[in-house]
Amino acid sequence: MPEQIKLNFSPDLSLNAEGKHVRDGLSTAMLTGDNLWLSCDERTSIERLTRLPDGAFGKHRSFDVHAYLDLPAQNHSEIDIEGMGMADHYLWLVGSHSLKRKKPKRHDSIAKQIKRLAQIKSDPNRYILARIPILQDPETGDYTLYKEVAHPDQPGKMLRAGQLRGDRTSNLLTELMEQDEHIAPFMNIPGKDNGFDIEGLAVHGSRIFIGLRGPVLRGWAMVLEVEPEEDEAGILHLKQLTKEKPYRKHFLNLRGKGIRELRIHGNDLYLLAGPTMDLDGVIAIYRWRNALNGDMEQVVHNNELERLCEVPHGTGENSGKDKAEGLAILDDQRVLVVFDSPMEERTVGENDVLADVLRIGEG
Repeated sequence: MPEQIKLNFSPDLSLNAEGKHVRDGLSTAMLTGDNLWLSCDERTSIERLTRLPDGAFGKHRSFDVHAYLDLPAQNHSEIDIEGMGMADHYLWLVGSHSLKRKKPKRHDSIAKQIKRLAQIKSDPNRYILARIPILQDPETGDYTLYKEVAHPDQPGKMLRAGQLRGDRTSNLLTELMEQDEHIAPFMNIPGKDNGFDIEGLAVHGSRIFIGLRGPVLRGWAMVLEVEPEEDEAGILHLKQLTKEKPYRKHFLNLRGKGIRELRIHGNDLYLLAGPTMDLDGVIAIYRWRNALNGDMEQVVHNNELERLCEVPHGTGENSGKDKAEGLAILDDQRVLVVFDSPMEERTVGENDVLADVLRIGEG
C-alpha cells in the first residue's frame, strides 16, 4: 500500500452545475512551493490547495478561468483541462482538444443506445492553450493568478493572460495537426477511440511540451513541442521550430500506452502513461533522461526510457475507477499521483480524497 496524502476540498467550492464533486474528476496536478494546483475535467476552474501542518493539503481556493481568458463558449462549456505547467511567472494550461463520443444509456431502447454511439460531440472550450500570470505572495508564500500584473523583476513590464488563436471549433494547434502526416487521420476521431487527445503539459522556459494520450501509432506515443510567442494584441502564435513547421514531434515507444501527464525534473521528462482507449490496463511512470538537452525531434526507443514504477488502478469490480491522471513532483525521490473516478476507499467523508505518494528513486 503506497503512502497517501489527504486532499481537503471545501464543500462550498467543490460541486459543478451538474452536482459532480471536484474530487471525482481530477485530471492534472502541479506543485508550486506549498501550493498544489489541480483541475477537474468537467469544470472551467483551477483549484488551489495549500500544504497543512499535518502534511495534508487544504485551504481550498478556486479560480474561475473565464475571469482571466476569453473562452470560446465562456463558462457554458467545460474546458477539460488536462495539463498545467509553470515558468517565468506564467501558469500554462491546455484543454484536451478532443472530440467525445456519446455513451449508451442502459435504460434507453436498443435503437437509441446504438444511435448514441454514432453521435460525436465537440466542446468549444476544449480548444485552448493559454497562460495566466502567477505570482507568489512574499508574506503568505501562496501563489495567486492575475489577468494582468506588473512583472516582479522587470520594472515597466506587464505580465498578461493570453491564449493561442482559436475559436469555438479549432485553434492554431488543431489547424496544424489537420495537416500533419502522422496526426491528421486521427483528428476527426474521438479521444477515447485513439483519436487526437491531449493529456499532459510541461513547461521549461519558452518550451512547451504537450503529451498526447492519442493517437498511439503502432505502440508509439507522441509528445509535441511548441514555443508560443505573443503579438501586440496579446494573442499567442507559434514560433517556427523546424524548417517545415512551428512544432516538433517526439516519438516514444511506450509499448501501446498513451501519455496521461508530463512533468519536468532537472533535464528529465517524467511521463505518466496508460491506455489510450477506454479500458483497464497498466499505468506506469517513466523517465526520459536528458529530454531537454536537444533541440531536434527525437525517436526514443523503449530501452531508452526508464520505467520507474507502476501505479495502482481499478480492476474487477472496480473496473473504470482509480484512473491515474495527475502527477506532481514532490522531491527527487517521490511523486504525488491524483486519480479520476476514485474508488470508495480513496474518498474520505463528503469532500476529501487520498492521493498516492510513490517512490521513484533510490533511498
